[in-house]
Amino acid sequence: MKKTLIILVFCLFSSASFAGSCPMLAGKVDAKIKAAQKLHDEGMAAHSSGNHAKSEELLKKALDLFKG
Repeated sequence: MKKTLIILVFCLFSSASFAGSCPMLAGKVDAKIKAAQKLHDEGMAAHSSGNHAKSEELLKKALDLFKG
């Protein structure tokens, strides 16, 4: 009975401690989205001006942000 109680208490408190990382993870996602949006905008501007090599480079960098 004692072991069961210890395991139950551990499970309850361990999930609460991991919940504190949500805002930190959300901040990391927001930072990647902003960086990708900036690269996207720069890539589309390069495309519009006819610099397709630069456009592809920037857009690939934007995609790479979501791979890691």
